[in-house]
Amino acid sequence: MVEGQNEMKKLFKEYGVTPFTPLKGLFIQGPIFISFYLAITTMAEKMPSFKCGGAYWFTNLTTPDSLYLFPVLTALTFFITVEASGNMQEGMEGNPAAATMKNVSRVLALLTVPFTMNFPKAIFCYWITSNLFSLSYGLVLKAPRVKKALGIPEIPDQPAATASRPSIDLYSALKQTLQQARTAAEESASVSAAPTKVLNRSTPSSAVNQRIKHLEKQVKGKKKNKKR
Repeated sequence: MVEGQNEMKKLFKEYGVTPFTPLKGLFIQGPIFISFYLAITTMAEKMPSFKCGGAYWFTNLTTPDSLYLFPVLTALTFFITVEASGNMQEGMEGNPAAATMKNVSRVLALLTVPFTMNFPKAIFCYWITSNLFSLSYGLVLKAPRVKKALGIPEIPDQPAATASRPSIDLYSALKQTLQQARTAAEESASVSAAPTKVLNRSTPSSAVNQRIKHLEKQVKGKKKNKKR
């Protein structure tokens, strides 16, 4: 573990990054998104052109989408961005923090529909466009030529068996433990059975000794009778 931590520190120092580097994008995009949200909301309330400046089913950009197509498209594009590009999780497939981050993003994508269904359509026009842009540049950054041009190191693909390796290791360790326990039980059983075998083997010899002693007593008794 210490060697792995030292290697990780060397990589961080070599490429000038930290574990919190991916959060920089959130700190940059967060204020920008909030600024655009407040600006578009104010424009939808005060500018008359927003009431007839849309198209298709969203002609009036100041009202919520009664068909809920915009909330669903927003959640869908965000979900596809998380699953397809995955810039924050690339190279961290075995890291529990990356898996947690991805699961939180999936939950946020599902909660987008109920929490944003009352937003004006103008917000969704900006939001969906932003999601499509994020998806596009995320896919572009995964291209090998773009990575090479930007100096982004290539991360080798992990084999598919890595996900099932912990369960296999756990199964083999459990099997080995059971085998050791069984061997120990057999050894203790053989040790406990050994004294009984010894006693069984010694039983005939003790009976013979008693018989010999009884015969000696009889012989001594006959000798005493003869002397009398």
